[in-house]
Amino acid sequence: MRNNVILALIVPTLLLSQPREIEIPSSADGVRQSAVIYTPSKSKEPVPLVVALHSWSSNYKQTLNKPVQEFCVRNDWAYIHPDFRGPNRNPQATGSELAVQDVLDAVEYVKKNSPVDPSRVYLTGTSGGGYMSLLLAGRSPGTFAAVSAWVPISDLIVWYKDSSKRRNKYAREINQSCGGKPGSSSEVDLQYSLRSPNSWLHLARDVKIDINAGIRDGHIGSVPISHSINAFNILAHPQDRLTQAQIKFFDSKATIPPSLTTASKDQSYGNRQPIFRRSSGNARLTIFDGGHEMIPSALIKWLEDMKQNHVAD
Repeated sequence: MRNNVILALIVPTLLLSQPREIEIPSSADGVRQSAVIYTPSKSKEPVPLVVALHSWSSNYKQTLNKPVQEFCVRNDWAYIHPDFRGPNRNPQATGSELAVQDVLDAVEYVKKNSPVDPSRVYLTGTSGGGYMSLLLAGRSPGTFAAVSAWVPISDLIVWYKDSSKRRNKYAREINQSCGGKPGSSSEVDLQYSLRSPNSWLHLARDVKIDINAGIRDGHIGSVPISHSINAFNILAHPQDRLTQAQIKFFDSKATIPPSLTTASKDQSYGNRQPIFRRSSGNARLTIFDGGHEMIPSALIKWLEDMKQNHVAD
């Protein structure tokens, strides 16, 4: 009997220390939003929180960010992987006011239920998650200390036009989300603008933002690397911005322009080595030898750097 009592006390504690699914009522419309969460079991001191966002066509069940989740469990950091209205193919998703609020609600939920250090909230995502990460950096720059965005979309009108030329599903899904094609009405054009990171990134210059793109994305992937470069240009000092000619060369040739210097080796990128890298202010742009993808080892190294920088401070 005594052993059963002890087991009953231990099991809930063990369960609480594992990643688990929860639901968070939206503060905007009351709809319950699912998420995967990990809350620290050992530390009583404030810990970092990592918010990982799913990609364009997925939801909170996606396993793409599993390496980030596992890093948080190993280091006993808080972690949340919210749904924010699921795949980006309806007006409630795709950077809407509701989707933005869902992510911010997820952050507040973890803060209320775990000892989170509000100065160490980190945000990351790939593709559609990278898109949403950049959007949130501009929409709520005081919430996030640092952002790691991989192969992101930064301008929905530009991506709609490119996707239309490719005749892929993304043009249809952007149309469904924004209420029509660009130029069909002022109300529709406003939705494209409000939902595009480039409309907001000028407000995020105090946030550490790391943008990564594969050199062949847009050729063997769905998002031309000009999206990443143009986002960096908004964040960068004027003298550090890439020219439109250089951006066009990157996009069309899938190689580094002759006028630019090749990046130094970075072991965390493995066989997807950086081809070009530039930092300016709080922003860093890395163009690596790859396509439409995230490099888990490099993202984990970025999180390790956040940890080391905090110790150094």
